[in-house]
Amino acid sequence: MKFLTPLACLFTLTTSFSFELSQKPLSVGNEDLKVPGENPLYFCADPKDYILDIRYANLDPNPPKTGQKLTISASGVLSKEIKEDSKVQLQVKYGLITLIKQNADLCDQIGNVDLECPLPKGVMTLTKEVDIPKEVPKGKYTVSANVLDENGDVVTCLEAVVYF
Repeated sequence: MKFLTPLACLFTLTTSFSFELSQKPLSVGNEDLKVPGENPLYFCADPKDYILDIRYANLDPNPPKTGQKLTISASGVLSKEIKEDSKVQLQVKYGLITLIKQNADLCDQIGNVDLECPLPKGVMTLTKEVDIPKEVPKGKYTVSANVLDENGDVVTCLEAVVYF
């Protein structure tokens, strides 16, 4: 599951994946909460108060395919600088099995998408390629990521369901 780390980091910045809970996350399928672009991502709630205003997040191919390279491109605007001590709450599930459930330091994780803290206020654009191993088991994955700044304010919160 080598591809999950960069993908999860990107989602923590631009979206939040949810690799399936026992039920669909409430926001998935709610078109009002759809993240702009070609992606399976949904905001956890109305993003009007989020620090990161996501302009677009594109996955190519969408949906991702095993044994292929996945290109992720995204752009957004940070309304304030994101400093050390920001956190990401990440959960990845395969069916009902939790693969990852962690609270991590955002600044430790964003190096996986070639960024570093502090993240300056303003426009942020990134592109990242990851190889998705052909050995990824087929099934339903749910990813959720909630990103909080050093004060506990929501940078972004996103969810997604992906089928391989």
